[in-house]
Amino acid sequence: MRIISGIYRGKILKPPKNFNARPTTDFAKESLFNILHNLTDIEQCKVLDLFAGTGSISYEFGSRNALSITSVEQDPANYRYISKTAGELGFETMHVIHSDAFRFILKPYESFDIVFADPPFDHPRLKEIPDLVFESGILLSQGWFILEHPAEFQFRDFKGFYQQRTYGSVNFTLFHKNNT
Repeated sequence: MRIISGIYRGKILKPPKNFNARPTTDFAKESLFNILHNLTDIEQCKVLDLFAGTGSISYEFGSRNALSITSVEQDPANYRYISKTAGELGFETMHVIHSDAFRFILKPYESFDIVFADPPFDHPRLKEIPDLVFESGILLSQGWFILEHPAEFQFRDFKGFYQQRTYGSVNFTLFHKNNT
């Protein structure tokens, strides 16, 4: 796993071998951030990374100097790894929260410009996430929501749908608050 761009471009990160997460592929990350670069100014964004896993997406936002990054991860080992790595990289505006992502969505303490969610692909509540994000107030009025999901899920009929992109086995559906 590596950081694709920004101040830590090319930095290799090595989660423990027994790590319980499916990191987003480098190719998919690079493609996603190329899209985001054309849609918004990341340096002016408050970012929420739900189901943070390895923290890979959070580190990409940090490397690109996002205004703030909040990473939510439930697994204790993953949470510790993300916290440790964020500290080693010196991401002072990155806050790692040990919590269930669904609980966090339902009781947001602030709103964000970008919300990224990469739940386990077999999560029984995966299809609920877009509606929960839009109903919770967690997304700012001009905000973007990106959901990483398996190919068998389609979200074209959901509130805020903007576009879906596929990169190998990785699918991103982008939603925009203005499309509601």
